[in-house]
Amino acid sequence: MLSVYVPRASSLDRVPVAADVDVPESAVWFDLINPNLQEDKIVERQVGIAVPTREEMQEIEVTSRLYVENGARYMTATLMCQSDTDAPKTTPVTFILSGHRLITVRYDDPRPFMIVGTKLARVCPPTVTGESVLMDLLDAVIDRAADILERIGAEVDQVSHDIFEPEEGRADRTRSYNEILKMIGKKGDLASKVRESLVSIGRLLLYLANEADSMRWAKEPRAQLRGMQRDVHSLSDHAAYLSNKIQFLLDAMLGVVTIEQNNVIKIFSVAAVALMPPTLIASIYGMNFKQMPELDWQYGYPLAIFLMIFAAALPYLFFKWKKWL
Repeated sequence: MLSVYVPRASSLDRVPVAADVDVPESAVWFDLINPNLQEDKIVERQVGIAVPTREEMQEIEVTSRLYVENGARYMTATLMCQSDTDAPKTTPVTFILSGHRLITVRYDDPRPFMIVGTKLARVCPPTVTGESVLMDLLDAVIDRAADILERIGAEVDQVSHDIFEPEEGRADRTRSYNEILKMIGKKGDLASKVRESLVSIGRLLLYLANEADSMRWAKEPRAQLRGMQRDVHSLSDHAAYLSNKIQFLLDAMLGVVTIEQNNVIKIFSVAAVALMPPTLIASIYGMNFKQMPELDWQYGYPLAIFLMIFAAALPYLFFKWKKWL
């Protein structure tokens, strides 16, 4: 799907483009979503650039993601997508600056695009250009990453509370531990994806700052670029902190599970030791030898029962005295 954004008065209108529709000359933003070959050709004919394929966008080399071709600057970043679902993922998005026009190529729908599109549809400066739209998109991407990290931090704090301050009388601890381990795994995966996205955005911002001189950017957008670079650096540090905290909680959770297992094994061990002497007594008096005088005693049976109970109670009291139970 191809959409172009055209300035009208104090807003930026979105105009869907079909194969038989002429592209407005005043369009400043070309947004390609899952483009087909025909839509690629429309953009190439209108702007005079080559649109990268999906395979080219997935290349991880810096030279394949940040480069200049035919006067246009190609910048590919990895953005978060579906972060509010149970299956968050990252998707490559290419930003192309050609003159004062912006072309975006994407195969998914990251939320910052919807946010910026809605914002510019309400109000935008009359001098809007592709560069200003790019800055708005990058700013929204960084804000979105910050929101995700804040949510991860709050949920990780709740997981920490569940591990170190569990509810009293929890009915099914095994199920609870399974849920906590799954939650830790999900938060760790999400934090690593956000960190990957921030690293990618940081490289893009650095490349854009280096190209600002040749593009003759004004002082204000350059200052905005520096501010976004600082934000990305601080968010990357925060993402690293959250990753370390998640790893600590994972180790702590595994330690708690190990302690619980040891407690169960300890109970079985104590039971085995406590029942060993009564078993021995019962085995002796269960023998069918003729010469066993105790079999003829009047109080032989009560005595055997008493000995078995006494032999079981003595190890238990000893373990309690040693505080092993």
